[in-house]
Amino acid sequence: MLGLDWSELALIAVVAVVVIGPKDLPDAVRGIAKGIQKLRRMAGEFQGQVDEVVREAKLEDVRNSINEIRNFNVRDIVEKEIDKDGSIRKTFTEDPIGNPLRDAFNADSVHGAAVTPPPSAMPAAPPPPVAPAFVPPGTLPPLPEPPPPPAAAVPPAFVPPASVPPASVPPAAIPPVATVTPPPASPPSAA
Repeated sequence: MLGLDWSELALIAVVAVVVIGPKDLPDAVRGIAKGIQKLRRMAGEFQGQVDEVVREAKLEDVRNSINEIRNFNVRDIVEKEIDKDGSIRKTFTEDPIGNPLRDAFNADSVHGAAVTPPPSAMPAAPPPPVAPAFVPPGTLPPLPEPPPPPAAAVPPAFVPPASVPPASVPPAAIPPVATVTPPPASPPSAA
């Protein structure tokens, strides 16, 4: 309706009873209802006449253009101008190189272009020989001898003082630490 709450309608009814009076109120409500019905009829007739004029003037094109303006979508228009054949959209929706695992198991469906490896400049190395699962003990060639252990390390000519561990310093090289003894405490005097 007009967005009136019950409290507002009650206020209008109270004002109408006070201003019009309880005797004349039913006649006033009937008159208002008839006026509203008459306005609705007039609005319906006006709408019908406007529709008839539009049909007579062949303004369907105008109506269609108005609907197009209402439904105007910039994104679709830009997409149509940039990607007329739809190839850019295909690159985002389709898999251009395919999925080798899926294609290996699903041979009757093609999901992308065939994948060919790039040509290599170097010839392919032959595959390594396959090792047997069990080798009898007498058939193995002897293992090569291990290299000799390295010679003993020569001690360095100079060792900085900070890097000498304390266990390797002789006790005579350590200077004696002076100890401080406190003076004896004197008994409190009774004065």
